[in-house]
Amino acid sequence: MSAVHHHHHDELSAHHRGDSSYTHRARTAGGRTLTIAVALTLGFAVVELIGGLWSGSLALLADAGHMATDSASLLFALIANVIARRPISERHSFGLARVEVIAAFVNALFMVGVVFWIAMEAFKRINAPVPVQGLAVIGVAGIGLLVNIAVAWTLSRDRENVNIRAAFIHVLGDLLGSVAAIMAGIIIYFGGPVMADPILSLVVAALIVRSTYGVLKETTFVLLDSVPTGVDYGAVGTTLAKLPGIVSVHDLHVWSMVPGKAALSAHVLVDDIERWPVILHQAQHVLNRDFQIDHITLQPEWLRREPGVISIRKAE
Repeated sequence: MSAVHHHHHDELSAHHRGDSSYTHRARTAGGRTLTIAVALTLGFAVVELIGGLWSGSLALLADAGHMATDSASLLFALIANVIARRPISERHSFGLARVEVIAAFVNALFMVGVVFWIAMEAFKRINAPVPVQGLAVIGVAGIGLLVNIAVAWTLSRDRENVNIRAAFIHVLGDLLGSVAAIMAGIIIYFGGPVMADPILSLVVAALIVRSTYGVLKETTFVLLDSVPTGVDYGAVGTTLAKLPGIVSVHDLHVWSMVPGKAALSAHVLVDDIERWPVILHQAQHVLNRDFQIDHITLQPEWLRREPGVISIRKAE
């Protein structure tokens, strides 16, 4: 590796050390946030389960199941948060930040399972209504609403972390579930149809599906090393190829390491290898400015002219 490459590597290492320090502090704060959320959510899931069984309300049972699943998901997210703080190693040269993406993906899949359970139970109760104690539902769901608001407020302070954002979506679903249960309790308490309980449960299930889709889409793209959302792959190649000193670009790859952190690698054919440090610096600047790509690896190649022979050389 040339002196230029060493110098560039040192700059990147210093940058990543500073960035890693910031990320570690952010994840530590995220761990405290998740711990509070787990304690509140798990504690009230038990209360809501008992209330749902006592009152006969599907809306409460659905919300209890939702909160129990959230508790497990939040606990999983907390464990992932702790693992993700581990530094870069020889075994994991990119670190373990993607563990949080995996946790968010699994959490979203759990939510899909909860939605299916709610839907199946709701249709059963529409066909065979079950008596519901409206006042008990209002009381338990009202407390649940306050708990969910407290948890949502706690999680909303850290919206940059996809893992906590996924947890936040779970809690929003819980909050909507509490609202639906309160509405069902009010309708039934004042003499309305018992069918209001399973119907409002289906409304909540639909809202949960809509929220979960975004997390599944984002995390799936990251796990498949897809081109980041909002980045035009063709435009990246064209922009790079048009830079002064670059003749052509090939083996171009653009992907998300984690949400918000894009990476790029490519081979570039240059007309003068002596100008490579200047070309490299300009390429990094343009790619970061125009496409927010901050982890860039470029392999230079150049034309070597000898009498009667033109060959392509790679940097050693």
